[in-house]
This record gives sequence, structure tokens and C-alpha cells, in this order.
Amino acid sequence: MNINRYPEKKEWTKLVERPAIKREEISKIIVEIFTKVEKCGDKALLELNKKFDNVEIQNLEVSRNEILESNLLINSDLKKAIQQAKENITKFHASQITGIQKIETAKGVICWRENRAIEKIGIYIPSGTAPLFSTVLMLAIPAQLAGCKEIILCTPPDKNGSINPAILYTAQLCGITKIFKTGGAQAIAAMTFGTESIPNVYKIFGPGNQFVVAAKEYTQNYGVAIDMPAGPSEVLVIADKQAISGFCAADLLSQAEHGTDSQVIFIADDFKIFNQTIADVEKQIKALPRKEFAQNALNNSYFILLNNIEQAIEFSNLYAPEHLILAIENFENYIPLIQNAGSVFLGNYSCESAGDYASGTNHTLPTNGFSRNYSGVSLDSFVKKITFQNLSKQGIQNLGKTIEIMAEAEGLTAHKNAVSIRLKQIQNDNN
Repeated sequence: MNINRYPEKKEWTKLVERPAIKREEISKIIVEIFTKVEKCGDKALLELNKKFDNVEIQNLEVSRNEILESNLLINSDLKKAIQQAKENITKFHASQITGIQKIETAKGVICWRENRAIEKIGIYIPSGTAPLFSTVLMLAIPAQLAGCKEIILCTPPDKNGSINPAILYTAQLCGITKIFKTGGAQAIAAMTFGTESIPNVYKIFGPGNQFVVAAKEYTQNYGVAIDMPAGPSEVLVIADKQAISGFCAADLLSQAEHGTDSQVIFIADDFKIFNQTIADVEKQIKALPRKEFAQNALNNSYFILLNNIEQAIEFSNLYAPEHLILAIENFENYIPLIQNAGSVFLGNYSCESAGDYASGTNHTLPTNGFSRNYSGVSLDSFVKKITFQNLSKQGIQNLGKTIEIMAEAEGLTAHKNAVSIRLKQIQNDNN
């Protein structure tokens, strides 16, 4: 881990840099995969399954029997936990449904906006060292609430050609039955172009490794939207003297264990808490099954001592973290200062894991500094917003002259004529 005590502001830019990724090499591989999938469809996917996941399968689509069998492979405690999380996530996202509000901008001019679900949605779920069935909840629930007509899910099979039963159980619970055994960049390519088995979609959601992230960026060249640009998981924890160092250490390690390319930042304004948290991290990491992942992540992470919480918030806004934890006293006073963060956790007992699983908020969040200009996934991510306007005779008469003057000033005579011809017709009718 990298320890920095009272760094000068001119050093902050260096401290907020994320670990570099060799994009040129990755981009070349992505183009090759997309070209192969576009040309060969299912055949390419089966070959790439064998190449990258070391598995040979006959059918890409998960059968109905496989989905039903997943119910028998999940213990009752996990089922109850998933169901409770589903209830909380549904409750939070359902609250985001808005009604139609019609506004009369001028007499006889009515404007409003309506939501329309994106019809075809693709969800990608990683299933390697950590099968993220929780992400199924985070993406399928708002997609269902939004009214998306077609929702498909792609996830890589294990060495036996099977999908993790928790993923299948959660997908079924959320109403998803079109599930396909393919992962990595090839899954993104399949959802982009469509194959004999897998339908193409209009927008792709879900996390993944650097190849999946690069593939999602590349798919936009083909007119397919994505949830957001993203990278490895990250958390920034700000602590003062009332923080509990063991809690802070646990939160840092909960993100570090995601993978070697994850990053965690710890900032304190209290020397004692700063040192205690470092000691607790070193102690807790020894008991983690994924300690090698966590340790490699810590090698790219920073522990920073600053003068006060205001400075810590300023640094955080510059870093723009995916997750921000305020383990500080009177955290309400600092909420207005937060400008850039994907999701914020307030107080000693608001662990980041709550947002990952069951509090109700969405855990699909902007990383790599993109919280400066992107929001996390919400119900809005699954809808388009269409504006409407209705002008009566009175409306076009009230607004007509304004439109004519502006159109003429821009040299767009046909625009002006579209108004003038209507005004003339109204005048003739009145005479």
C-alpha cells in the first residue's frame, strides 16, 4: 500500500490516477472477436467458449430444465436473502416511476414528456471467481419495472458447461428466461449483432473485466448503447477521530478483493485512526480467501492523511469515486459539498456491502472517474424520454411571430413558411 501524509495539492493529480491499462493490445483483440462473431455467429461463440473458458458445449441457450433445477441447488437461507434484497431493490426503483406533467408554456401551447421503455435489453453477468448474481437483481428489476419487452442475459459457463445456480435462480425470480452460455467480449459482440441463438439488443448493461469493458465501449460504434463507461471497482473512505478503524479496514478490503485491478483510497484527518486502519487492514487481509487479489489491489491503492474533512471532500471530488464512505461525525453537514460520487454511504454502520446487495440502491455505478459526468443505473437507464407538444389555433397565433423572426434570422425560410402558411389559413378562416 502507498502511504502519503499531508501531500501538497500539486501532488493530488498524481494520486487520483487509476492504474493504467494497455488499451492498444486489448483493442486489437476486441476487433478480432467482433469480426469473428459478426461473420460466424453461434459457431464463433462455441469456439471462443473453448478458447477462453476451456469448455465445450452444444447449446448456447440455457434450457428450461436447467433453470428449474437451480431451485434445488440453492439453500433456503440464500433464497430468502435474495428475495429480501429483491423486495428492497424493487421498492427503491419503483419510487422512481414518474407521472406525466403537461405544461402550458404559452396560451394554447401544451408541452409534456413521456417515458418509453427501451424494447430490447442485454444484461451481462460475470461468473468467474465471483459469480455476481446480485447484479442480476440490480439490472433485471428496473428493466422489468420500466417495461422492457425483451430482456436477455449472457454469462460464461463453468468447466462443466453449467451456469452458476444462484445466477439462474435470481434470473428466474426476476422473470428472465432467455439466458445464454457465453461470456467475455464475445458475449457483448453477440448481443450487438445477434446470432442464430442470441437476439441483438438496443442497450447493454453489466460489469466485467477489462475486455468486457472495452467491448462495451466498442459496441457503441454499431449503434448499441451501454449503461456507462466503467472500469475496475473502487471505494474512497473518509474518516475522522470517531470512525471505527476495523469498519474502515473491512470496507477497503471489500472492494480490494474484487480483483487485482481494483483500487481503494483511505483518507483521514486523525493520525490515530489513520495508523489503526492501516494496521487493521494488514490484520484482516490475512484471513481472506481472496487475499492475493486484495493484496495486489492494495499495491495500487493509497492511504492519505490530510488536515481536515473539507480537504478530504475536495480530494474525493477530484478523484470522483464509484463508492464514497463518510465515516465521520455530523456527515449531514458535508453532503452539500459532495459533487462527484457514484453512491455515498453515511456513518459508521453504512457499509458499502449494503449497497452492493440489499439496501435498495443500485450497485451498477460509474468508475474510473466517470462519476464526474455519469449517474449510476436507475429506472431512467431503461427508458427513453419522448417530448410532445400540441399547439391550438390560439397557440400558433401567440407563438407564430416569434418563430418567424427567429427562423428568418437563421436564414431558414422553409421553417418560417411552415408557420406563415398556418397563420394565413387562420386569417382566411376568420374572414
